[in-house]
This record gives sequence, C-alpha cells and structure tokens, in this order.
Amino acid sequence: MRVVTLGETMALVRTRDVGSLRHATDLVLGIGGAESNVAIGLRRLGVDVSWLGRVGDDSLGERVLREVRAEGVDVRGVVDPHAPTALMVKERPTPTSTWVGYYRVAAAGSHLSRDDIPPGWIEQAQIMHVTGITPLLSPSAHDAVVAAIDRAHAAGVRVSFDINYRSALGAAEHAGPLLRTLAQNADMVFGGGDELELLYPGLDPLEAARELCSGVPREVVWKRGADGACAVRPGEIVEVQGLVVDVVDTVGAGDAFVAGYLSAALEGLDTEARLRRGNICGALACTAAGDWESSPTRRDLDRFGARAADPVAR
Repeated sequence: MRVVTLGETMALVRTRDVGSLRHATDLVLGIGGAESNVAIGLRRLGVDVSWLGRVGDDSLGERVLREVRAEGVDVRGVVDPHAPTALMVKERPTPTSTWVGYYRVAAAGSHLSRDDIPPGWIEQAQIMHVTGITPLLSPSAHDAVVAAIDRAHAAGVRVSFDINYRSALGAAEHAGPLLRTLAQNADMVFGGGDELELLYPGLDPLEAARELCSGVPREVVWKRGADGACAVRPGEIVEVQGLVVDVVDTVGAGDAFVAGYLSAALEGLDTEARLRRGNICGALACTAAGDWESSPTRRDLDRFGARAADPVAR
C-alpha cells in the first residue's frame, strides 16, 4: 500500500430531500468518516491504500467494512464485541445548508488503541494519513495516533495530518495545543483558516501556516473552499484559485481535496498541480449528497480537464 490511514468511520443516515428530520419519511443509509473518505478518494485516483478502524459487532459495522472494501480499499477492520458502531446523522434544513449530528460516545471507534495497529502495516507505506478527529475521541485513540506517527517517523514514512477540528469533541483551549503538537510532528498539514488559527491563537491563517513550517521542511496547505487553496513551505507560498460548481453537499469536500493533493504528490507533481487537483476533487465532491460518493475517478478528472478553460462547471 502506498498510503495507510486509520480512524473512525461511522454509519450515516441522511435525509433524501430538503427539510427537517421532524418531518422526513425517506432516509438513506450509508457510511462516512474523514480517514476512510480520503482512502476511497485515493483509491478512485489509482492509489493503493489501506484503512484501519474499529467498528461494532453489529449490522452497521458490517456495512462500514463492506462499503469501504467494495471501493477497492484494503480494509483492516477491528470488530469490537463490546461497543456499537457510531452513527452520523445529516439533514438539509434548506437547499444551501447541512446539519450534522454525531452519536459516538463510547462507540467502537473511540476504543482504537496502539495494539490494533499490526506490525509492518505502517512501515510498508510511503505516506500515512491521520486527522485531528480520532485523537480527540479518547485517550487510547490519541495514544494510537501518536504511536502511529512515531512508527512512521522511525520507518521514514511521510506523515500527512488534516487538522479536521470538531468542536463537539473538545473545547478549543484543550484541542488547540493537542492538535498543534500533532501538526508539528507531520510532514504535510491540511487545514481551513479557522483550524490554522486554532493552532496559533492570535495569528491569521497565513501567519499560522508560516509559523508551523518555520525552520522545518514541512508543507502546510490552507484549504479555502470556493476561494481556492494555498500551500506554504519555508520561503515559498503557492496559491491557486477556486472553482465554482452547483453545490449539493459540502461535507466530505475537504477529504476529497486531501485525496487529490496526496495522489498528485505521489506522482511527483509540483505544488501548483497538487493544489489544482485538490481543488477539482473538492469541487466535484460537492456536486452530490454523501460523504464520499462524488469523489472523482481519474476519468472524472480528465473530463473536468477537458473544460478547464471555463472555471465554471455546471
């Protein structure tokens, strides 16, 4: 596997139509999780990738493992007989807004531990990708991510870290220092503007990115959504413009961006090309409902590139 990633993936229930759950009569069952979203996105772009996570010994856990495996991802699923699979609920109160709720307290994903990571699994990869979600689930999950990063460093495996801060998992004053420490131990860091500011209160996103890569060969990518993206390295800043699409669901777009960027990095493309592919992947992920369903394939990228002269895709 060229990329390995670990973290919580949940069952997902979403409304099919616009409106509150109070009145919904038709729901869709699926799955979603930042790390598995990235894994699926990478696999669709032709990258061999492996995902590791814990699920409950229940039908929802079976659904998670089956769906990720069906996308061609190498699945290292740990089935927990003592905890249920977590659940994510999404509704669209209006055509332009999405509400996401989580039912994950004491769920199987929070029981992830360093003992779940098999010998040699990280060491055989080129990149290991983690996010800030899993280490905030529990002390054991945090310890598992730290141990994974240590093993990656020892084996010369590059570490990719998406801040992915979720306020429901921890207050900013607690989460900020913890996530900053993880970012400082990564080779590539991804984050939105508010997430970069979380790491360094008082600094704007660009200043925070510069601080994070000060004196070390680290690249920090500021995800700006429709406004594009910016990559910062020591002595270098590269920016690309965003793309305009008809947005259906923005959840998972950041994960698709990361998948696009990492796939381009593995191909040896320059920073501008990495950012452009990330932008295209993120934009296409917004065009349909679901966390990962619209992550593009290589064919999708080629089709999009055929009309690249027009930045507005409709």
